[in-house]
Amino acid sequence: MSSLVAEPPAVSPPRRLLITPESKQKPLIVDLLNDWQYMEKATHRLICAWGREVAPWYDKSAIHRHVWDQAECVRRLRERVSQFPGGKPDAPVSSRLEKLANTVLLAPNHDDALDGIYEILLKAMLTAYGEYSAQAHPVHDAPTVALLHEINQIKSQEFLWYRDYRRRHPHSTTAAYRAAVETEIAACGGFHAAVPVAPGDTGARPAGAGTDFRYAKFSARDVPIRPKHDFMEYVRVDFPTSIEARRLFWGFGYMMEKNLPDDQLCWIYDGHYLPWEWHHDISRHLWDESRHGDSGYSRLKDFGIDFDDVGFPGYDQGERIKVLEAAAKEEGITLDEAYRNYAKYLDPVRGDHISRPQMYENVFMIGMVAETGHFIVKQEGYQDFKEGQDLESAEMMLFDIIDETAHVQYAHKWLPFLGEICGVDNSNYRERGATIRADYQKRHDDISADLAKKLPRTPGHPAYDFYLDLLARIRRVKPLANAASCPPRSPKPM
Repeated sequence: MSSLVAEPPAVSPPRRLLITPESKQKPLIVDLLNDWQYMEKATHRLICAWGREVAPWYDKSAIHRHVWDQAECVRRLRERVSQFPGGKPDAPVSSRLEKLANTVLLAPNHDDALDGIYEILLKAMLTAYGEYSAQAHPVHDAPTVALLHEINQIKSQEFLWYRDYRRRHPHSTTAAYRAAVETEIAACGGFHAAVPVAPGDTGARPAGAGTDFRYAKFSARDVPIRPKHDFMEYVRVDFPTSIEARRLFWGFGYMMEKNLPDDQLCWIYDGHYLPWEWHHDISRHLWDESRHGDSGYSRLKDFGIDFDDVGFPGYDQGERIKVLEAAAKEEGITLDEAYRNYAKYLDPVRGDHISRPQMYENVFMIGMVAETGHFIVKQEGYQDFKEGQDLESAEMMLFDIIDETAHVQYAHKWLPFLGEICGVDNSNYRERGATIRADYQKRHDDISADLAKKLPRTPGHPAYDFYLDLLARIRRVKPLANAASCPPRSPKPM
């Protein structure tokens, strides 16, 4: 028979004191928070450095979400540091932490890198957070304990994704790499106490800034990178006069936006000299664009259209084709064969880092040209799909319009600063944007007019039949009430 006497309570761990007899107004946790902040920021950069090599569509979505989640982890820690007297979120931390971050970064391959980021480093960070939460006074430093619980939830979701990814893509970490990372974590005390900044130590630089690491030039894929037939030429011509062509375009066009976040991974990695607030804004922009890609792809799937039909080309498709053409010539195979085995030729190619003037240009072209230039046609699409009683397509358009409005605001916010720090004249950026948009519109209109004369529209032509089949599939799922009555709209801007 069990005893009715209660068991003695478990012995509580010793309370962790955050002051010493020598302390003034700055608790010991402040320096440790900055170490943690550096490592969370390093994780943010490590994901950006290796994320382009993750190929499956939904795993790309996870990587892009993790970039935003990591930015939010850093934001929480920075805000907590700034709440303490003498707390400076940009205070130097030991270069020992940089050595650890670079050890994780310089993995032999991308699978080892994922193990380093999402298993070895992540578990060490969670262990340190858990230990602190258990030992700190639950009232005195409750705000820190609360934010660590929030970060633990975020990072636990990252680990759950990684565990699932490893079940689908098994891999054994290179023993020497694992040992090197674990040795550096131990040298940093396992993140249980702040690593002292040694005399003469100028502090840790951003992860990778002092290395020769080069990320993948091309974002990885595991699906076809070209459509069965080139249907977009028909869409380009019919866009102003056919609401059904526009509906096909927006599903495909939004799906294609999945390219931009993989490019923005490079912006973040190569923008190590820019203030944290810029990285936070770009991280949100990146996640938004990834969700737009998911929106377009999910809408295409609603209509019975998938990658086997339309492919997943890159915005850099011309560069990809050059590599594949060169490979086909060198190996004596057809271009179709090179396309079928494209990962063999594209994945090993390394990219060049983004120069400061190019960084400015990237932000300018996305914010002031691509996004600003599409507001009219997006608003028209939203209204027409609502009137046509396709509310799901209309909803897709509306959320994109909301996000893109914020992105244009980011461009206005950062271009003056980027112009100054990148050595670019930004004085007439609004006028320059308007001029480029007008040039793009004219070029598009000229190409469309030429295509309208040349495109075959005879039943039996493979590309034309394929285009009509895509429209018919969409129509069967959700006919538009205004398919015949919708008036002409603005042409595609570019």
